[in-house]
Amino acid sequence: MIRLLHRWPGLAGLLLVALLAVSGAALSVFPVIEQFAAPRAAAGLSVGDLAARVQAEYPGVEQIRRAPSGRITAWWFEDGTPGAAVIDPATGQGVASADANPVERWLVNLHRQLFAGDTGRLVMAAGAGVMLLLCASGAALIARRMGGWRRWFGPARGGPAARLHVELARVAVAGLALSALTALWMTASTFGLLPDQARAPLFPATTSGQTGIAPNHIAALADLPVAALRDLSFPDPTDPADAFTLKTDRGAGYLDQGTGEVLAWTDAPALSRVTDTFTMLHTGRGAAVIGLVLGLMALSVPALAVSGFALWLAGWRARPRIRRNASAGRAETVIFVGSEAGSTWGFAATLHRALSEAGQSVHVAPMTAFDPACYRAAKRLLILAATYGDGMAPASAKGFIERLEHAPALSGVPVAVLGFGDHSFPAFCAFADEVAQLLTAKGWTELLPPDAVDRQSPQDFARWGCALGRTLGLELELVHQPAQPATEALTLVSRRDYGAEVQAPTAILRFALPRAGFWQRLMRRGFARFQAGDLLAVLPEGDAVPRLYSLASGSRDGFVEIVVRKQPGGLCSGQLVALEPGSTIRAFIRPNPGFHSGHGRAPLILIGAGTGIGPLAGMIRANRHARPVHLFFGLRARESDFLFAEELAGWQRDGRLARLTTATSRGPRPYYVQDALRHEAAEVLTMIRSGARIMVCGGRAMAEGVTAALTDILAPAGLTPAVLKAEGRYVEDVF
Repeated sequence: MIRLLHRWPGLAGLLLVALLAVSGAALSVFPVIEQFAAPRAAAGLSVGDLAARVQAEYPGVEQIRRAPSGRITAWWFEDGTPGAAVIDPATGQGVASADANPVERWLVNLHRQLFAGDTGRLVMAAGAGVMLLLCASGAALIARRMGGWRRWFGPARGGPAARLHVELARVAVAGLALSALTALWMTASTFGLLPDQARAPLFPATTSGQTGIAPNHIAALADLPVAALRDLSFPDPTDPADAFTLKTDRGAGYLDQGTGEVLAWTDAPALSRVTDTFTMLHTGRGAAVIGLVLGLMALSVPALAVSGFALWLAGWRARPRIRRNASAGRAETVIFVGSEAGSTWGFAATLHRALSEAGQSVHVAPMTAFDPACYRAAKRLLILAATYGDGMAPASAKGFIERLEHAPALSGVPVAVLGFGDHSFPAFCAFADEVAQLLTAKGWTELLPPDAVDRQSPQDFARWGCALGRTLGLELELVHQPAQPATEALTLVSRRDYGAEVQAPTAILRFALPRAGFWQRLMRRGFARFQAGDLLAVLPEGDAVPRLYSLASGSRDGFVEIVVRKQPGGLCSGQLVALEPGSTIRAFIRPNPGFHSGHGRAPLILIGAGTGIGPLAGMIRANRHARPVHLFFGLRARESDFLFAEELAGWQRDGRLARLTTATSRGPRPYYVQDALRHEAAEVLTMIRSGARIMVCGGRAMAEGVTAALTDILAPAGLTPAVLKAEGRYVEDVF
């Protein structure tokens, strides 16, 4: 529901909200100019003295008005001609024109009413209402995505558009909500919907009949500081029945023009102060700095609108149209899809096609359509469930858990659950796990053990497809090719070889950095901006499925570098290890924000083995501010595969690497990185207690050994690897 409240009002009011925000941001500049340009009244100056000075300069003065910014403006008649000027309170003389800047006037009319009077005001108020709704629903969605309000400023994950949307929103949402709320309040006040306007007292029936008292001799004006003045209207000196009209922050009333006596007075209602405060916050007049900050936050709205639209469009495009989808009542296999951005639908389409080609009748539906009473011919159910945010159900799976809890298990209809997620998220495939556990608890028969696909891996999906085919007695080959970004040609400029002595050919491959286009540089996408830990997706010859390699360099290094070990029977690794300088490959960048070293001065503990040293070496190379970095590096033998040996020595000399510990597994006494961690447990624990972040890259077995070692090391401090993972201080890139 919250997503619907955020998505559809956002799409419907996209242009109006953007217009409101941009015009408001432009208007926020004028109060700053006015505040610094207008002469300021000296502290202690009274309204009586100010009025006397202005009257001395302009005997025909009719009104003096003070703006919230402190600017004093006077209006008068002289020889039958009206005049107006900004007043210097020190002299009472006019120093600037009182006419509004034409650009500001045009913007005000656009921002408040679209040049359309009350109808325009109501339209703009509707825009403010949409913005307030987007702020509230957006804040709730960010909190869910980040895993709670306390993780509000945690690392944003996802693609460039998603990260941009989240990072801008969580900084600007408070200011945007305040601007929208104050705009709605001001609109309600303008249309008289709030009891916040002071009722002017009745004009006195009688006066003293005298005239001519000087303003500075009127006690009510002599005791009133200029800062409290709103406006003062002067009486007609030829009409003894006329009076001064005074409006202040406290209220409004009339003063006798002969004696200075207060003839009538009405205090302002308490709610008027709320309106005054909201007006000040919204317009910035009287609080120019706050107005400017809100204006800067408003500038984020166009980017939020574009990135939000891009997210919706990507999801809409990613959802395929299932051809020859069997009806629910006749299908032997029913596939349910829970997807947030639409990518899981692509896997469902691939599975549907493969099963259909194998002779099955298959029905694909969103998890929201789950209704066991409809599947009369079903022999199995397959559930493809993505996870949204911190273990939440994705958009097309809302209500599935509730329906499943109340549905009886279908006799003879087994179920398989395949989760889709990203290992860099703490709640990896949590929703799929919840579904699988509930199915078991409700007595459903298991067709296959629950499994998972990490970061849309075609290899993971194909592996699960093989298991499904064996269970069904079918030759099932799931070749899924998700929509990929356009590839670019990379030319190999150098290579360094290792591992020949231990029968594990390994190479550090360095490619020339492709020239980024204008749009890529502007959006900081692709090869225009990447860093060590991101992934290079390489398309091998003869195959359309990319293989992912962790980058050992960032775009600031001026080259693209990876570490590759030739895998037995590996198509891509074999082609890469065989490359010679001058050869080219096709590749693109896939961001991996969950495995970046981040900023700050807290120590960094890097743990890697074999080719896992690649991204860690890139992070050390980028450590130009000498952040304390301790590297644990596991290798087979120093003579054969001590990758980056020369660079590591140099980085130690120039302070980028504080300490290097190596562990060699070949020899009479094998020694692994987990052994090294235990040997230096005291130092490791000290760094963790001082806020160190741990990053692990390498094989799964190594990572499991490291986790076991850290479990023992952390125990005396009452910590666990799980706690550090939840805090974002323990991340892995495991293959």
